[in-house]
Order: sequence, then C-alpha cells, then structure tokens
Amino acid sequence: MNFNDSQGVRGLWLSLALLTLTSSLTTFAQTATSAVPKQADNEYQEGSILWTQSSGEARALAYQAFTLARMMLDRDLRLNRRSRMRRAIVVDVDETVLDNSRYQAMLVKNRQNYDAQSWTAWVNRKEAAAIPGAVEFLRYAASRGVRVFYITNRKLLEKEATAANLKNLGVPDVNDQTLLVRTDANSSSKEARRQAVSAKYRIVLLMGDNLNDFAKLFENSKTVADRVAAVEQNKERFGTRFIALPNAMYGDWESAIYDYNLNLTEEEKAAKRKILLKSY
Repeated sequence: MNFNDSQGVRGLWLSLALLTLTSSLTTFAQTATSAVPKQADNEYQEGSILWTQSSGEARALAYQAFTLARMMLDRDLRLNRRSRMRRAIVVDVDETVLDNSRYQAMLVKNRQNYDAQSWTAWVNRKEAAAIPGAVEFLRYAASRGVRVFYITNRKLLEKEATAANLKNLGVPDVNDQTLLVRTDANSSSKEARRQAVSAKYRIVLLMGDNLNDFAKLFENSKTVADRVAAVEQNKERFGTRFIALPNAMYGDWESAIYDYNLNLTEEEKAAKRKILLKSY
C-alpha cells in the first residue's frame, strides 16, 4: 500500500467515525427532547381558576344552589308526605361537593395537561375543600331521613381516599353503598348507577356541575349546539329537579369545543376556542 492509499483509508475511516458520531448525537438529542413533556398551553384557564378561588360571586352561586336545593327538598317533604319509597338525593362529587381548584391551579403553574397519575396523586392527598354550602345542605337532607348518594367518575382505586376526604369535611352517610365510583374503564356514563338508585329510592334532586350528571339525554348531546339545545328542551327541570353548580374551569362543555378530539395540538385547541368566540 503506498502513501496515498494509506491516507485514503484513514480519511474513509475518519468520515465513517464522524458519521457514526453525528448519528449518535442526533439520536440522543431526539430521545432527550421526546423525554421532556411538551408544556401545555393552559394559561387561558387562569381567569376561571382565580374566579373560582377568589370571587365572592362564585361562593354566592354555590350558596344559592344549595339554598334552592333545600327549598325544593322542603317542598317535596311537604307535598309528598305519603311517599312509599324513601327519598334520595344524587350528587356529583368534584366541583359539586369537593373543590379541586388547587389541582387545576397546579396544572397551570406547571404548564401541565390533566393526566390520570397527577390526578390520583391529588386525590390521595385528601385535601380538597368543600364547596360552600354543600356540607350544610347534605347534613340537613340526611337529618330529614333523605338518603344521599355520591355518584362520581373517580376510579375504584381512588374510592378510599375520596371517602376519607368527604368524611374529614363532615359530609354525611359516606360508605360503600352510597359512594358510587366509576368501575367501567370504557364508559364515563352515570346512567346505570342512577338507575340502580332509582330502583330502590325516589330521587328528589340531582346536583352536579356537568350536564352529564343529570340524565342520559345530555350524554347524547355532543356538540356545543346540541348541548345548548338539550338545556333549552329541559329548562323547566333546572331549579326544580336538576340543580347545577358553576364550574368554568373544566368539563364536557370544553370537550365539546374540541369535538372530543384528544389528538388536537395546543395550537389547534386555541384556534377552536377563538372560532367560537362571539364578538361584534
């Protein structure tokens, strides 16, 4: 091998080494980038969370809802004294009895999207406060012989911590029979659990922050327009049989804006929010 051949071989090996190094560095950079979760574009939620935590208006609306619930319960107790079936009230848990705005605030501060692991970690802290007026009303209902059922889409692995949180706040009659969590991983519908309660009790009131807390008909209303139309068609039931609590932080109302598409990018979500804004 002459000198020129030797130089050529060395150059070839050097080129191959550099190519391998470059490829390795590129792969490492891609792996490192994919390992870092993309920050969520959720700062738009700050206003709704601050309103929930800081405004007198949010508290006033909660007290108003539970005052109305007591009035409707008293009305039923007065007018249906000879009811053969024991009365029941069905309430949602999150943002109806328990205030999870601290979890929502954590997501915004850390630029995170909701995920099951962080939610379960929050549930296990058992630190959610009570929605204003909730404990007092539920205690009153129990004192009048009304059975309270807590129908929630918290999971079975979260049931023990949920029960402890409720009991720590003084919420009455929390046990395995009355705290009905989600057991079907493929369905968030509460209809079967409501039907199980209505088979043995006469449900006087249903309370929640999401339309799906009230009846199956709302579960079938997926678009924004459909949800509004469903409320209009059942408007006489709100304030009499259905009592809605305010929740501007999250819910199916927002999922409807995104067409229930979990694969949208943050930019696509922002665009859909802008499209639905009505201005002049």
